[in-house]
Amino acid sequence: MSWSRDEHTFGRRGYHHGNLREALVRAALELIAEKGPAGFTFADAARWAGVSSAAPYRHFRDRQALLADVARRGFELFEERLSRAWNEGRPDPFAAFENVGRAYLAFAREEPAFYSAMFEAGLPLDGDPGLREAADRAFAVLRRATDAFCARLPVDRRPRRAARSGGARLPPRAQPDRRAIGLTRAGVAAYVNVRHIHMRRSP
Repeated sequence: MSWSRDEHTFGRRGYHHGNLREALVRAALELIAEKGPAGFTFADAARWAGVSSAAPYRHFRDRQALLADVARRGFELFEERLSRAWNEGRPDPFAAFENVGRAYLAFAREEPAFYSAMFEAGLPLDGDPGLREAADRAFAVLRRATDAFCARLPVDRRPRRAARSGGARLPPRAQPDRRAIGLTRAGVAAYVNVRHIHMRRSP
């Protein structure tokens, strides 16, 4: 498992005075890439960043807080890529929606460490307001794109509203980590469904 290093590279000896928070985030990304989100401890992240086991507590209360910060950054990057792909529905909702689907899959392929922190770490979104807000903004792009696409389809060919809403019927504080995973799967399912419908409509 690997993650893109073009702008995230830091490495085990990458800590410089004043950048401890960034060093720990990047250490966590490296460790997630090698061992998965459950495969390392808070002390492991400290050693990877080249600092004492006590140093991380200056910025994070515990390992989960560190993972939440990684996931938040991932969702922010995810939103940026989805929004750029959607481009306010230009040149038309069909093409723009296909671009969103491609951007979604590309993110999962190109940023597996971020993606793993976002969807495989089991983080409760309600435990970190910043993480929840970042996740909600990213999924809002998927919902806007899906709704705009489906609005152009005949009513009898539109996916069920439940699938397009991405699990919005769940109680807002119930199983927040499952909700995030459900929203993601709903986005992919909607993309596959409407893409199939669009292909059937083509001559």
